[in-house]
Amino acid sequence: MTTKLRVGWHREHFLSPLLQFVEKDQNSTFELVECPGGTGEMQVKLKSGEIDLCIALTDALIAGLANGLTSYKLVGRYIASPLRWAIITGKDSHYDSVDDLKGTAFGISRLGSGSQVMASVLSLQQGWTEAEQPKFEVKGQFKPLRDSVNSGETSVFLWEWFTTKPFVDSGEVRFIGSVYTPWPCWHIAASPSASSSAVQTFLNSLQPFVRNFNSPQAREKEDVDFVSNYFGHKREDVVEWLASVKWEDGLAEVKEDVVRETLSVLAKAGVVKPEAAEMSIETFVNTDVAKVV
Repeated sequence: MTTKLRVGWHREHFLSPLLQFVEKDQNSTFELVECPGGTGEMQVKLKSGEIDLCIALTDALIAGLANGLTSYKLVGRYIASPLRWAIITGKDSHYDSVDDLKGTAFGISRLGSGSQVMASVLSLQQGWTEAEQPKFEVKGQFKPLRDSVNSGETSVFLWEWFTTKPFVDSGEVRFIGSVYTPWPCWHIAASPSASSSAVQTFLNSLQPFVRNFNSPQAREKEDVDFVSNYFGHKREDVVEWLASVKWEDGLAEVKEDVVRETLSVLAKAGVVKPEAAEMSIETFVNTDVAKVV
């Protein structure tokens, strides 16, 4: 009997093609393992052997590999466009602009997570001095992060814009800015112990669902309805989001220049050591599964 892949995922609209795939698959070849803590939690679960594969944030995956993690490698790409990270503060906080955040405590989900990596990228882009660098408070998941900015324990946290927007619309938290990733935002990673053939089959089977979201029809009723109904987002928000996203055409590929350019920015932001840029591509990519292009 073939062992089913355990696929880590985070409850975000970017995973809509995966959710459509699992509806059709009916858990026959893979099962979803929800990771509310995002990419950081997926990295922990890959290391502990609780999941075999995940679709997660490019920067955090590459940073983890550059910093010595061996519990996974990239096996594919997923989203070609950047991710818009919202900068979120408490509803009654005194923080009103990015300039107010110098040297303050940022909430993050986990060390090495996308929320921490992008806080460092924000600091780099803003040109903050060593004394102005953010401090980090680990909060685990989305709800404790929201609570921390309202209690004043943290000044802000960074999270995906449209995931956070319903909580801004309700008045629970506020946006004070946003920052875009300087890289394609999502990749696919798998444990070295996962069956290469099972991973390849998964990627090939997921591809048509991803391709559908790139089609003009995805901007119309059916997929807008799916995302809106599943995640509870306003239709106009879903339409705006879909217009900003491009999925990859070939999932079982990894672009070497994306890995190198991401490492370059991460090194400048102090997330990885400068020498990480010299690591072999095999440090980052399982070339038995993914084609390096």
